[in-house]
Amino acid sequence: MNLPYAESAEQNKAVIFDAIRPYLKGEVLEVGSGTGQHAVFCASQLPGLRWQTSDLAANLPGIAARIVASGLPNLAPPIELDVLGSWPSHAYDVVYTANSFHIMNAAMVAACIDGVGRCLRPGGVFAVYGPFNYDGAYTSDSNARFDQMLRARDPGSGIRDFEWIAQLANEAELELLEDVEMPVNNRTLIWQKRTL
Repeated sequence: MNLPYAESAEQNKAVIFDAIRPYLKGEVLEVGSGTGQHAVFCASQLPGLRWQTSDLAANLPGIAARIVASGLPNLAPPIELDVLGSWPSHAYDVVYTANSFHIMNAAMVAACIDGVGRCLRPGGVFAVYGPFNYDGAYTSDSNARFDQMLRARDPGSGIRDFEWIAQLANEAELELLEDVEMPVNNRTLIWQKRTL
C-alpha cells in the first residue's frame, strides 16, 4: 500500500520535535497519530523512547505500514483509540497530540484531556500542538479564516480557546509548564500532571 502522507506533518515535524524534545522520555502515547509521520520522526531522533501510536480504526493500517517501513524497534504497533471510548490502562510518561483539538468537537476535546489525565504518570507531561485563541480572539487573520473553513465543514469543530483548555486541564490535575510560540500562528502547550 502507499504510505499515508500529509505535507503539513512533513513541514512541521522538526519544529514540533524541537519544542517537545526537552520533555520526551520513557514511554510516549501519541493521540491521533494520523499518517504516523511525527511518530517515525520523533522515534528516529530518540531511540531510547518507546513511542505508542494511536488513532481511529480506519487510520491504523496506514500507520502500521509506515511503522513497518521505518524499521524502528522503538515504535510499537498502533492501537485503536477513540477519545470518547475506553483509554489504555497503561500509564505513560508523555502524551502527545498534534493538530487534533480543532478537528474534534467540544465533547471530544473534554474527553481527551480527561483521558490524558488518567493515563499519565504523576509528573508526566502532556504536549499539545495546534492553533488556539486567547481571550476569545484569533491570533491572526489566517487563523480566523482557518476557523471559518473548519466550522463550514463541521460545525462542531474549530479553534479552541486557550482558557477553556486550561480549565479542563486543571480539572484533570494538569498544570501548565510552557506555552511555546510556533510557526504559522500555532502553539505548543506543555502541561504536567501533578505529583501526589
